[in-house]
Amino acid sequence: MRRALLIVVPYLWLLALFLVPFVIVLKIALSDYNLSIPPYSPQYDPSSGWQGLRDMFAAFDFENFVFLTEDDLYWKAYLSSLQIALISTLLSLLVGYPIAYAMARAPEQWRPTLMMLVILPFWTSFLIRVYAWKGILSTEGYLNQLLLGLGAIEQPLTILNTDTAVYIGIVYTYLPFMILPIYAALDKMDGSLLEAAEDLGCSRLSAFWLVTVPLSRNGIIAGSFLVFIPAVGEFVIPALLGGSDTLMIGKVLYEEFFNNRDWPVASAVAVILLLILVIPIVLFQRNQQKQRELDG
Repeated sequence: MRRALLIVVPYLWLLALFLVPFVIVLKIALSDYNLSIPPYSPQYDPSSGWQGLRDMFAAFDFENFVFLTEDDLYWKAYLSSLQIALISTLLSLLVGYPIAYAMARAPEQWRPTLMMLVILPFWTSFLIRVYAWKGILSTEGYLNQLLLGLGAIEQPLTILNTDTAVYIGIVYTYLPFMILPIYAALDKMDGSLLEAAEDLGCSRLSAFWLVTVPLSRNGIIAGSFLVFIPAVGEFVIPALLGGSDTLMIGKVLYEEFFNNRDWPVASAVAVILLLILVIPIVLFQRNQQKQRELDG
């Protein structure tokens, strides 16, 4: 019973919070636009029974998905979102790995305090933290005032309403999700392995690249997924810090749902976005499983 419970509970969680919402969104994506409440007409009426179900499968034309391929706005938004998310993930890794490494090498009594400092931003509202960056990055903001006061620049920098501001906002917001998995991997690493590598002739830098980085690979992969996945569909940060030229699929999705009220097209956008994120993760997990079987 315990084994069955351990298996059933995660599947029930997945069914309730992923599969059921996905089926609902897919149903709307396969519906027709209609000026009503809700603004779509399902292609299947449960009262029609099996005949209606057969008619529904015969009538499927996937016109909303075809429409996404005909308008270049959508595929450009997908590509732009993937680019911004990928660059933000790399920047988060470059910033987060040294912090996680320093935390793992800090004295034992200081590690809980350092971890609390990493988690501390979560105690403040996400929206307030993003709004705060508007005051920092604006033309009259604190960053420009500091640089002008130090004489580093002669004219205020234009950072707000650019892609640079979006990168800063995403890296700042999701940096803890990169730091914590890497720190967990480094904290469990056996320090004697580095000593053995140095005894065998490796320099500290060589030992770091040959021992520390490979052993922290799982933390790097987990942190990269935790940053990349939400960054692809991010809406709040591009809306507040990005300009009109900042094109991300999250903004397009919001406009389709609430401005255009075209729920079928918006649902089709969401389905494609979900497949873009889920399929690579599933393929990666299968590859990791095969690799573990080969190593075993």
